[in-house]
Amino acid sequence: MNRFDLSGKTAIVTGSARGLGQGIAIALAEAGADIVAVSMNTSAETIEAIKGFGRKASEIRVDLSDQSKLQQTFDQALELTGHVDILVNNAGIIRRTPAKDHGVQDWLDVIDLNLNTVFLLSQLAGRHMIERGSGKIINICSMLSYQGGINVPGYTASKHGVAGLTKALANEWAASGIQVNGIAPGYIETDNTAAIRQDEDRRTSITDRIPAGRWGKPEDIGGPAVFLASAASDYMNGHVLCVDGGWMAR
Repeated sequence: MNRFDLSGKTAIVTGSARGLGQGIAIALAEAGADIVAVSMNTSAETIEAIKGFGRKASEIRVDLSDQSKLQQTFDQALELTGHVDILVNNAGIIRRTPAKDHGVQDWLDVIDLNLNTVFLLSQLAGRHMIERGSGKIINICSMLSYQGGINVPGYTASKHGVAGLTKALANEWAASGIQVNGIAPGYIETDNTAAIRQDEDRRTSITDRIPAGRWGKPEDIGGPAVFLASAASDYMNGHVLCVDGGWMAR
């Protein structure tokens, strides 16, 4: 199991205050990584859990949709850790409005954080990793990287874009020892899905289609993230891994 050991590695995890980002950060720490938790909100709960595994944990609070702060954020992470081995691009937002009513600002806000920030942070990390000759970038995609969804045109466009960007970066950086892959979570119990889960008919119809018979939890994404962050995935490049209880196989 040493190939899954992340001891001595440092990971930046965005959107780490709760939900998927929290689950991923804690799983990487349990596997041995030190964590830089980056979020607009406090990651105190995440930090406490990471330290419970005896790992180093640092917090950077920043609005990642303000792209003028990305260089400073990455530089601060380097100052805290000395090197970055893993970047998990998890931070994102969703705006639920029918396409005919979808506001321009909602569209721009979602594309800006979910896609533009992912590229720019990956670019910063990629330059650093190319110099070091190794690195792992994990982009959080979605079932809506494959499907159209309902009332989420901006989110769907952004997650299709993240899946494509994952492949594009993998093509360019694989020869430099950097693996860029994605995880497409299925229906997970997070803040982003709260509105759907509160709609009894919609929640039931979704659950009935999931072969596993249940919605996922943030910790269900932790194991796949450890795999993609570890040496066990050194020959995986440009792959988007569905972790969905069987949704896409149905």
